[in-house]
Amino acid sequence: MAVNHGLQGKTVLITGAAGGIGQALARAFATQGVQLMLLDRKGTGLSLLASDLGATAVECDLGDAQQVAAVAHQVREAWGQLDVLINNAGTEYPTPIDDTAPDAMTRWAGLLDNNVTSMVRLTQALLPLLPRGASVINQSSIWGRIGVAGFSAYAASKHAVVGLTRSLALELGPRGIRVNAVCPGWVRTDAALRSLTAMAQAQGRSEAEVEREILSKQAVPEMLTPEDLAGVFLFLASEAARPLTGQCLVTSHGEVMA
Repeated sequence: MAVNHGLQGKTVLITGAAGGIGQALARAFATQGVQLMLLDRKGTGLSLLASDLGATAVECDLGDAQQVAAVAHQVREAWGQLDVLINNAGTEYPTPIDDTAPDAMTRWAGLLDNNVTSMVRLTQALLPLLPRGASVINQSSIWGRIGVAGFSAYAASKHAVVGLTRSLALELGPRGIRVNAVCPGWVRTDAALRSLTAMAQAQGRSEAEVEREILSKQAVPEMLTPEDLAGVFLFLASEAARPLTGQCLVTSHGEVMA
């Protein structure tokens, strides 16, 4: 039986909902009796997931200001306010500093736009709809707390999410809006496994060897699952987390303890 987090009737929007973590979050929040809107730029599977959960599916490219404005209008028309905003959408790929391909800097800047600027764009558009007591939860990463060779753009973007979270907590606190972040460690998703493959190739090692080394640095030597993160997001969305704002909760099986 699902734990009751007191979210019944709350309005919740989740971005990146078609991905592994996004789907797990959508299913977890659906068990709480919330009104749910799921966003993703990929419509594949999104409508089916939304239908299964009784949610609203919205295909949206968060890099497009007009599409983001349309989402805000849809939220206003449907609910009038938004109680929980989960900025989960993001992307991940290597950006080695010695990459001299013509599009290298375009890819570097594009990753920051996807992971940070789009988060700001959506939050700004939805801000008039966030009431006192609303909760904004941003998806960061333990790579937002450490450096990672070969992934400078991704690490920089996740550091930026941490700074953004803390700054918005101060800015929106007087309005009674809480802003927190989650910093997951290695979660067994397609995106993480692609990064693991890229790391193995760059080091000339097997994926199994690199994974063993990663897990050996954790207090609990196993990868997280998307479902492992759901309880953290539910807690941050709930009244039980009312004292918390500007916090970045590390969920890494002990790989990072700060």
